[in-house]
Amino acid sequence: MESTTTAVAVDRLEKVFGEFTAVAGVSFELTGNEFFSLVGPSGCGKTTTLRCIAGLETASAGKISIKERVVFEATGGGAPTTLVPTHERSIGMVFQNYAVWPHMSVMQNIAYPLRLRGATRGEQEREVARLLTLLGMEGLMRRKPSQLSGGQQQRVALGRALVARPDVLLLDEPLSNLDAKLRDQMRAELKRIQREVGIPILYVTHDQDEALSMSDRIAVMNAGRVHQIAPPTVIYEQPATKFVLDFIGAVNYLSGEVVAREGGRLTVAVAGGQRLSVPAPAELPGGRDLLVAVRPEDLRVAAGDGLAARVELRSFRGSICDYRLKAGDQELWLQTEKSTLIPEGSAVALEAARAYFLEAGARNDLDARVYF
Repeated sequence: MESTTTAVAVDRLEKVFGEFTAVAGVSFELTGNEFFSLVGPSGCGKTTTLRCIAGLETASAGKISIKERVVFEATGGGAPTTLVPTHERSIGMVFQNYAVWPHMSVMQNIAYPLRLRGATRGEQEREVARLLTLLGMEGLMRRKPSQLSGGQQQRVALGRALVARPDVLLLDEPLSNLDAKLRDQMRAELKRIQREVGIPILYVTHDQDEALSMSDRIAVMNAGRVHQIAPPTVIYEQPATKFVLDFIGAVNYLSGEVVAREGGRLTVAVAGGQRLSVPAPAELPGGRDLLVAVRPEDLRVAAGDGLAARVELRSFRGSICDYRLKAGDQELWLQTEKSTLIPEGSAVALEAARAYFLEAGARNDLDARVYF
């Protein structure tokens, strides 16, 4: 990122609805022209956080700044000492349902914020034409939303959010109504447009693939709290808590006991006493009993001895293959490249190319530390 200017700063933000705390002391910053995502399951507080930044909800406590201008500040239990209305916050916003006006043309939809500001017809047409070129929609200025595809309607909503040249763009699940192929196309388009416009984006999604593929940094949220803020590779490869490990990507869990350590690898007794070879972490949880976590793509078919399993089901997914296996009473998920095809019913021995470790009793503790 070329600039380190703080685009949005959220400090100890809280939002309480009656007896329910939706946001509990959330803090983070967007710097430069960063693509920053809030990701988590439904009800985790990510959309409420976004709406507080936009001014569509009034937070209960905390501080929000946009380009170093305080737009909200309040201490717990008191009325806000600063509360800037939404239309004065210099934000653009795109919603899940597009919110384009069906009776207006593409031109009228995108130009609407400029019309409110008193821009001339010529100024409106020049700005809309510029944005339609950026959005790849030249020649569609006079069409109505009913004459557009879902992806084109989403671009109209994006154009309307960008036309007033806001300081930050807030996107709330903007691609969730699109089909899978169009969603993938729009992910790439959003990144391209952001780079060309040079605007920081705060993006809310429950889709972990979306967050991983588009973001410069991610804040993983659950139950109103942030568990980890880091770049996508760190979030995926070095999860801070069991919740992050669970939510970002798939994982197999096996209860085990360390029985040997040699040459940078551990031998762990799992699944009725069977042995699984795993890389040794830099630091282990206390005790010999562990909860071992292995991602499906990190399981390997061993050349020699390993954890004995049988392939129950194979699913071909184009570039990869998914396998459901049984190791004793334990169900496992293995993922391989398409060049490796294992027949259903095959007996295999497994080892792990990488593993994560938690305290033995951490299976239901979402805050548990992850060792790797």
